[in-house]
Amino acid sequence: MTARKDELAARLSAVQERIAAACAAAGRAHDEVTLIVVTKTYPADDVRILAELGVRHVAENRDQEAAPKAAACSDLSLTWHFIGQLQTNKVRSVIEYADVVHSVDRERLAGALSKAAAGAGREVRCLIQVALDAEEGGRGARGGVAPGGVADLAAEVGGAEGLSLGGLMTVAPLAGPYAGRERAAFERLVELSTSLRAAHPAATMVSAGMSADLEQAVAAGATHVRVGSAVLGVRPALG
Repeated sequence: MTARKDELAARLSAVQERIAAACAAAGRAHDEVTLIVVTKTYPADDVRILAELGVRHVAENRDQEAAPKAAACSDLSLTWHFIGQLQTNKVRSVIEYADVVHSVDRERLAGALSKAAAGAGREVRCLIQVALDAEEGGRGARGGVAPGGVADLAAEVGGAEGLSLGGLMTVAPLAGPYAGRERAAFERLVELSTSLRAAHPAATMVSAGMSADLEQAVAAGATHVRVGSAVLGVRPALG
C-alpha cells in the first residue's frame, strides 16, 4: 500500500474501533451506526482510497468542491451526503450527485430541492437540520430550524415530489442551553426523532456526532456519525 493508504487505513480502523466501543458501552449493535466520512478539502484520490478500504458513505459541505469530486468518482459505489448549509441557487447542482441532503431547514429550500429532484428524475433523501440554539421561529447560527418548526417542515418534505423524509440532523451548538453539553443535545435530537417517527415511521435517521463527540452521539442513539479529521487528518487551511 502507499503511505497515504496506510495512513487512512490506520485512521479509519481507529475510528471504527471507537464506534464499536461506544456501541458496546451503550448496549447497541455495531451495525446500528453508519460511519459517514467527511471528505471536504481532500482530493478525489483520497475518496478512491477510502472506497478501496470499504467506506461506502462520504460527505461534502460545499457544492463547488463536491460537484467535481463526485463527478471524478462517479464510477465508485458510494452514497454521497451533502451536509453543509445550502443556498437555493446551488440546489440543481447538488441534486445531480447527492443521495442524502442533511441540511434542510426551510420550506423554500425544500421546494427548490423537490423541483430539481423531480426534474432530474431522482428521489433524494432529506434530513431536517435541527438548531438547538435557535429561538422559536428562527434559525441557528450554523443553520437549522428550531425544534418547534420540525413538524411543519417534515410535513412539507414528506409530501414533496422527488424527496423522501429521512430523519433529523444536528450539530452540537456553540451557544444556548446545550452549549458544551453534547450528550444532552444529542439526546434531545433523539427525543425529537421519536416524535417525528410517530407521524413519519420511515424517518429513522438520526445524524449527529463528529470526530470529537461521536461517542456521545452513539450513546444518545445516533444512527449516523459524520467524521472527517479523525479519518483524513487535520484539514489544510483554506486560503
